[in-house]
Amino acid sequence: MAFELPSLPYAHDALEPNIDSRTMEIHHGKHHAGYTKKLNAAIEGTELEGRDISDILSNLDMKNSAVRNNGGGYYNHSLFWQVMGPNGGGQPSGDLANAINDAYGSFDAFKEKFAAAAGSRFGSGWAWLCVHEGGRVEVCSTPNQDNPIMPGVGCGGTPILGLDVWEHAYYLNYQNRRPDYVQAFFNVINWDEVSKRYADEK
Repeated sequence: MAFELPSLPYAHDALEPNIDSRTMEIHHGKHHAGYTKKLNAAIEGTELEGRDISDILSNLDMKNSAVRNNGGGYYNHSLFWQVMGPNGGGQPSGDLANAINDAYGSFDAFKEKFAAAAGSRFGSGWAWLCVHEGGRVEVCSTPNQDNPIMPGVGCGGTPILGLDVWEHAYYLNYQNRRPDYVQAFFNVINWDEVSKRYADEK
């Protein structure tokens, strides 16, 4: 069964003014669609065909650049759309809030750490909040379309929140002002979804 481009869970303009409609149209309909198509082409006729994307990436031969880049792009964006929403922002509560406080001391300290991971990533890549077995959380960053479930990449946990800092994610609206885009992202984080992922993975 070939991978399919997942539908956005909200309208293209639902995240405005933080993320503009045109960027969402291009990002989802062109970039994510492109990764999906190229991933299917890369695995067609191989032993990877028909396997779950998490299984593929967690056992990946990192020298397989076609699957690494396009499988990463497929997985990363599929998470990205889900952890944002038009009623986002605010702060997490419950177990996830406790885990963030345990790791970083406060939500504000976590925001600083996450913003630094996103802002200091040279070139293209992602910032992540990951969960490890036992429920410990950790912020990290990866280059290009790599992610922490790949062997030897990032902090080695399971991503529950990810921020795309490729220029295609923000350049139409923010140009070279990546820090402004990172701060706007906090206004659209769907903490209910992130908390659900935390509960599922810890």
